[in-house]
Amino acid sequence: MNNESLYQFSTLTVVLLLVAFYGGTYLITLSIRKKTEDADEFMVSNHRVGFGMGAASMTATWIWAASFYAAATSGFTYGVSGPIHYGFWGALMILFIYPFGRRFRKLAPNAHTLGELIHARHGSSSQLILAFSNVLGSIISLMVNFTAAGALVSVLSPLSFQAGVIMAGTGVLFYTFWSGFRASVLTDFAQLVALMAIAIIIIPAVFFAMGGPAELVEGLKHVTPQQADFFSMDAILNQGAPFFVAVLAYAIGNQTISQRLFAVNEDHIKPTFITATVGYGAIVIGLGMIGLMALTLGVEPMNGDMNNLIPQMVSEYLPPFFIALFFILVIGSLSSTADSDLSALSAIIMADVYGKNIARGKPDPRRMLLIGRVTMIVATMLGITFASFSLDILVMLVFVGALWGAIVFPVIASCFWNRVTNAAFTVSVLVAMVLFCVARFELVPLTGLSGLFFELLACIGGGVIIGLMVFGFLGRTLGIIAGVAAMIAMLIFATGFLRDYTVLLSSLTAYGTSTLVCVVMSLSSRQERFDFATIGEKVGNYDEALDAENRRDSDSIQTRPATPTNA
Repeated sequence: MNNESLYQFSTLTVVLLLVAFYGGTYLITLSIRKKTEDADEFMVSNHRVGFGMGAASMTATWIWAASFYAAATSGFTYGVSGPIHYGFWGALMILFIYPFGRRFRKLAPNAHTLGELIHARHGSSSQLILAFSNVLGSIISLMVNFTAAGALVSVLSPLSFQAGVIMAGTGVLFYTFWSGFRASVLTDFAQLVALMAIAIIIIPAVFFAMGGPAELVEGLKHVTPQQADFFSMDAILNQGAPFFVAVLAYAIGNQTISQRLFAVNEDHIKPTFITATVGYGAIVIGLGMIGLMALTLGVEPMNGDMNNLIPQMVSEYLPPFFIALFFILVIGSLSSTADSDLSALSAIIMADVYGKNIARGKPDPRRMLLIGRVTMIVATMLGITFASFSLDILVMLVFVGALWGAIVFPVIASCFWNRVTNAAFTVSVLVAMVLFCVARFELVPLTGLSGLFFELLACIGGGVIIGLMVFGFLGRTLGIIAGVAAMIAMLIFATGFLRDYTVLLSSLTAYGTSTLVCVVMSLSSRQERFDFATIGEKVGNYDEALDAENRRDSDSIQTRPATPTNA
C-alpha cells in the first residue's frame, strides 16, 4: 500500500504519537474517575451537561473520520459543489434534532435513549427495532473510524493497515471503558480544542502548498463540466439529494446525538445544537476543499482507494511537523466519534435491551454497568473485525442513513400523534426496510410499472421530508402545506427519471413507505388513544429508583413490629 514517494514516519515515531495521544486522553479521564460509578452518569451524566461541554462534545462527535475522508472524496468525485453538499447537509443533521428533541425531552426528561421513550409509548417490539437500527449504525460508525485509522497509519508509516486499526480500537476502549459517556464528553472537549487549533493550520497549509486559489481556478479547466459547475445536477442527484434525505434519518436514528440530547441541561439544548451545527459545517467544508484541489491537480488516490486521498495529499505536500499535526488531527477526530459510539452502544444494551426487556423495568444498576463495559469490549472487537474489510466509507454512510429513514416518520409521529399504534410502528418500519432493499439493490427491474411504483413512493417520501422539516420549526399547518406542495412537485417533475438514481430513489422509498403504512394502519385502528403524560412516569433514572426502593425496604424493616420472644 505504501508509496516510496510519500513521506513516512518510522514505526517508533507513530507508536510514540499514538501512545502520547491515547495516554494523555486516559490521564484526562482520571480526573473524573470514581471508585464506584453510577449507571445514570455512565450513560448520560445525570442529564447535567452544560452548554460549553455539550456543544464541544456534539461538534467533536460529528467531526469524525468520515468528515475527513468522505468530504475529500466528495470534492474529488463531484468537484466544486462536493464539499458544500457534504458539509452543509451534514451540519443540518445536527440542527434538525433540536425541534423534535424539545418534544422528546418534554415527554421523557429522564430518558437515557430514544428507545426508552418508544418503549413507554409502544412496547418492546418498536423499541427493539429502534435499538437494532442504532446498534447497526454505531457498529458501522466504529468500522468507519477504525478503517480511517488503518488507512492513515498504513500511508504514513511502515505499519500495516490492520496494525493501525487495532491500535486505534484499543486506544479508544482504554480511556472510555471505566467512565463511559462522562469520559467521552470530557475528552471531546479537549479533542475539539486540538482539532480546531490544528485544522486552522493544516487546511490553509495544504491549500497553499498545492498552489492556492490561482492553481484551483486554473485546474478547473481540466475537469469535467459537471465537476466545474457549482449547480451540478450530477452532484445534486448522486450526493446532495441523498444526503439531504439522510438529514432527518441521522438526526432521529443516531443514538450519539440523542444521547447528548438527553444529557445536556434542558435549558441549554438550543444553543448547544446551533453552535455544533455552525462549527461542524465550517470545518468540514474546509476539509472537502483538499479533495477538490487533488481533483484539479490530477492526483490519483493510491491503489484506487479513496480512503487514502487525504493522507496521501498531506504526506506529499507538507513538511514532517505539519504531517505529525495532521496525524493527531485525524486520530483525535475518529477517536472522539468512536468513544461516542461505544458510549451509545453501551447505553442501548444497558437501557433498551437489559433495563426494559431482560430485567423488565427492575434492573440492577451495578449489573447494568458490567453489561455496559462488556458491550464496549464486544463492540470494539466487532469494529476492528469489520474494519479489516476496508469498505468504502461514503457508500456505508448512505446505506445506514437510508435504513434509518424507515424509522423517521413512525418515531416522530409517535411523539406527536396519539393514534399511532405499536403495530403501525413495527409493520411500517419492516415494510419500508424491505422495499428500500428491493429498490437499492434493484431486486426487481426499475422499469415500467415497477419503476413507477417506486417513484410514487419516493414522491410521497420527498413530501414527508419537507413536511417534517417545516413542521419542526414552523408548526403543523405549514408543515402539511409544504409537504403536499413538495409531493405534487415531485410527481410532476421527478417521475420518469428518478428510477435512474437508485440511491436517492431507495432512500425516499423508505420514508414514503413507512409513512404510508403507519398512517393507514393508525387511522384504521380502533385502539384507545394514547395519553402522553404516562411516558414521563415510565422512564426514570435507574440509580434513583434503586435508592428509593432501598429506602422503602429500610423503612419497612424499621417500622415492622418486633416479634415477641419467650421469657
